[in-house]
This record gives sequence, C-alpha cells and structure tokens, in this order.
Amino acid sequence: MKKNCNIVVFALVLFSIACFVQMQVQAQDGTAGEDYFTQEDSPRPNIVLIMSDDMGITDIGCYGGEIQTPNLNALAEGGVRFKQFYNTSRCCPSRASLLTGLYSHQAGIGHMMQDLGQDGYRGELAKDCVTIAEVLQPAGYSTYVIGKWHVTKTLHDGGVQDNWPLQRGFDRFYGMVSGAGSFFDPKSLSRGNKNISPENDPLYKPETYYFTDAISDNAVMFLRDHYAKEKKTGTEKPFFAYVAYTAAHWPMHALPKDIAKYKGKYDQGWDELRKTRLEQARTIGLIDKKWGITPRGKGAPEWKKLSAEEKKFSAARMEVYAAMVDNMDQGIGRIVAELKKQGKFENTLILYLQDNGACAEPYGLHNEGRTPRPKTDERQPPLPKDYTQMAMIPNYTRDGRPVYMGRGVIPGPADTYVAYGLPWANASNTPFRLYKHWSHEGGISSPLVVSWPALFKQEKAKTGGWCNQPGHLIDLLPTCADVAGATYPKKRNAVSVTPCEGVSLVSAFLGKKLDRNTLYWEHEGHRAIRQGDWKLVARNEQPWELYNLAEDRCELDDLAEEMPEKVAALNKLWNDWADRAKVSKKWPMHEKKK
Repeated sequence: MKKNCNIVVFALVLFSIACFVQMQVQAQDGTAGEDYFTQEDSPRPNIVLIMSDDMGITDIGCYGGEIQTPNLNALAEGGVRFKQFYNTSRCCPSRASLLTGLYSHQAGIGHMMQDLGQDGYRGELAKDCVTIAEVLQPAGYSTYVIGKWHVTKTLHDGGVQDNWPLQRGFDRFYGMVSGAGSFFDPKSLSRGNKNISPENDPLYKPETYYFTDAISDNAVMFLRDHYAKEKKTGTEKPFFAYVAYTAAHWPMHALPKDIAKYKGKYDQGWDELRKTRLEQARTIGLIDKKWGITPRGKGAPEWKKLSAEEKKFSAARMEVYAAMVDNMDQGIGRIVAELKKQGKFENTLILYLQDNGACAEPYGLHNEGRTPRPKTDERQPPLPKDYTQMAMIPNYTRDGRPVYMGRGVIPGPADTYVAYGLPWANASNTPFRLYKHWSHEGGISSPLVVSWPALFKQEKAKTGGWCNQPGHLIDLLPTCADVAGATYPKKRNAVSVTPCEGVSLVSAFLGKKLDRNTLYWEHEGHRAIRQGDWKLVARNEQPWELYNLAEDRCELDDLAEEMPEKVAALNKLWNDWADRAKVSKKWPMHEKKK
C-alpha cells in the first residue's frame, strides 16, 4: 500500500514539474503569459474591442466631456483609463494598425483605400500580415466583427474579397465594408460576404433603421447566438468581438429622441465649451494643471461674433454630434447588459478607444443651400428593397427625398448631410493641437478605457484610476494574444509574416511598467516620433518641432532651436524606422500632384 502511495506521489510530482515546464515554454514562445489565464479556475477571457469614429479626447464623460456616457463611465470606474493612448490620426490606417499589431504602412495602408504605388500605401491589407482574428481563431476563439471594416478597396460582393472579414479570420460580419455614409442607408452594407440593404436583411428588421443601433443590436445578436450554441453543445468557447462604430463621423445623423436631450445644451458656443472641458479634464486628472491650452483653432471665429442665425445652425450641429455619441453609449450599455445576463461580464476584457482625433473637415458646410446633386425638390420613387447603397453621399433618401447640404441645414434627419466643423472639433480635442490627419496630439490622442473585473479582483488592483504610460494601437493585437494564450504566427498561407511591433498592455493594466520607449507616426507627410517624454513632430514638408510632453503636452513651447542635438538624434531614429517600416519620407500623393 505504501509502495503504491509513493508511486502516486512520484507521478504527481512529475506531472507538476511537466506542467510548470510547459507553462514556462509557452510563456517564452508567446503562447501564454501571466498565470491569471492559465489557472483552471480562471478561464481565458472573452474580448470585446470597441472603436468609435472621429471623436476628440474629451468627448466622453470619463475623459472630461459633458455628453452623457454613463456606460463608458461605469466601465472606467470599474477598470482603468489610459492618459496617453495613441492612434494613427486617420480611420483606415488606424484600423489596419489595430487589426494587425503593425504600423499601418507595414500592413499596406499608410494612407487610404487607393494604391499610391508603394508597398506601404497599397490601400489593401498586405498578405504578409495577420489580423487579431487570424491569431485568435487557431487558439479556439469564435471571432466576430460588427460595424466599419474599411481596410479593402473591394466593396461589391462577387469581386476579389480576399480582405473582407470572413477571409481575414472572422466567423461572422455585419456592417460597412467602406468607411463613411448615411446612418440611415449605409454605404456598402453587408452581412458575411454578401451586400445587403437595410430593407432586405433577413436577420435584422427594426422599426426604424439607424446604423449605430444596428451595430449595437447585431453585436448583442451575435453574443446571444454564441451563448445559445454553447448551451446546445454543452461546451464553453471564448469569443473575440470587434465592435467598430461609425459614430460620430460625419454626416451628423441622429434619432429625434437622442437629439432632444441636448436641445440648447451648446447655445453657449465652442469657446465656453473649451473652458468647461479644460476645467473638468484638470479636475479628474486627465490634464496637468501646468499645461496651457492651445489657441482657438485657425478657422474658428469667436462665438460671440456670430450672428444669431449662425449660432442657431452651429449649435444644432453639436447637439446632433452629442446625440450620436449618446446613442453609441446606449448601445455599449446593451452589450454590457447581455454579457451580465449570460454571466460573462466578469471575465470579459472590454477595451474602448477612438480611431483618430476630432474631425475638422467641413464636409457639407461649403454650400449655403441645398447640395447641387438633386436637380429637383420633387420626391423620387423609393429605392428598391434590394438596392445596396454604394454612394457615400446619397442623392436621395431611400424613400425618395432629396439630400441637403450647406451651412443653413439643420442636421439630424436622413435628408441632410453635413459635418459639425472645425470649431467644434477644436472643442472636442480640448486642450490639444490640431485634428484628424495630423500627428500633433489633437490628431493622435485617444481614450483607452479598460474593463476586466476578473483580472482586477484577482490581482487586487486599484480600479477607477489612470495609467500614465503611453500605449498605441499596435499594442492591441499582442494584448489580445497574451490574454488568449495565442501564438503569433511566423507564416500566413506560406508567406512569412512581419513580426508584431506592439507589446502587451496587460502589465500596464496592473500598474507595471511596459518594456517599450519609442513610438512613430506618419500620415500624409505629417510625422512624429515619441521617445520617453520627448516628441519630435512636423506637418507635411515643414520643419521639425520638439516638445517635452511631461511639461507641455499641448505643444505650445517648441524647443527645436534650443536643442538641435536632440532633434538630430530623434530625426535619425525616425528615418531608420521609415526605412524598415515601408514609410515614404515624402508623401506619395504629394509627389503625384507635383
């Protein structure tokens, strides 16, 4: 009997050693990381990655904004917020970087969806990169994408769909293949590999179609289907859901019930809003009190100098913008509620971020009256139910009404198409410089809200606070792979894969220091490098500017002339990065125009 016991004990010891060794090998190979997801009582988490569109750093409540975002605020209170998280300053490069863990040029999308004749600017996801879904699927994750895709030129089904979601590792897809369009009749709306319209979709038939609601509702639908399959099979399987909203990208479209909540809210104008947001951002600890605030944006007049009519139309645009963000937050609340209903919320990693800074593009604001596209005010016949909208700006609504643009248009309904404009974008980016497109802080700064109750409870980590370490979109894939215990592959379809550029952020969630010191940017010739607290940044074909972000994140005190050696050292690093990351040192589009 004693001999048998000794054998059992010896076997258990060998098993324990084998398990320990296996965990160490996995950790070194990148197929597993910290113990929290290898323990038997802590299964791998579900992951919900939420990205919004064309929003500023202080738009949501937990970052100092007045817009009602109680659901995001609650996630922040139970998790952690990053003060210095960065995107690429533009929609499709940000999506390429998020999906692949690479700088956007390495993924083939250094600009937009056109081929500029260089490998870093092909307008398609490169064959030598992998997406988060392609990394997580082999690790046993179900993978879903809902919303805006925008990393391929192919918009019509039946064509070359190599870079559509289902061909890039996702099990299910609902959303826009393209990047912008009406919220009531989205451009290139698709389900799976098939183009659809809001009216012929067999799975989603709301009383009123609104794309932000459609994204939220389909995300909930995918989760319910996932849980139903688990119950049917009796096996649990983690999921990764990429929820890519188009709010609050132009056009300013929102539902009447949401707009009503903000009626009169912005009658004080953009100057007063900037003051209010700055004070609130300082109060909550996002903004250092020693930093100044950038001057009113060039092209933003003093609010008090506007006529009463100009104030009316301008305030209306911001009311609709706020309603769009509010509706998105409501949808995030429904997703969270579904996770809680299914008992999955505690062990779900939720990440919320934005694709670029606020958008100053004056889309639809140049004309004083109606867009010239409709030749008549007469209603047109309604569009056929099977008609898939492929125009970014429809001439007519689905029920045949002309679509109007111009400064005198009150936005909101489907028959309008305007942006909210530079002055409000200046307020959204309070207190930072410039906007979407640029590599100054106003163009590349994003919130990052992190919720993962199971991790924070297990590690007894403080919640509701701030992480002050810089992070970047390139870090999202390695973060997801880390918590999923997934391996970053060396090849994809026999093609060698570009090594991942980012680092896992999990240690930063817990207040530990990241092993990375330098980040890089380039878009449309606007370029930057950040090393530690030093940032070298320039507009296209303009001289470098140098800032100490710890002292001056608003980029008001250019130290380039005082510190030429620092400029030279950082410039060399940027050029070395450009050489290896397929970045053109002269923007290809600009060269073509010459």
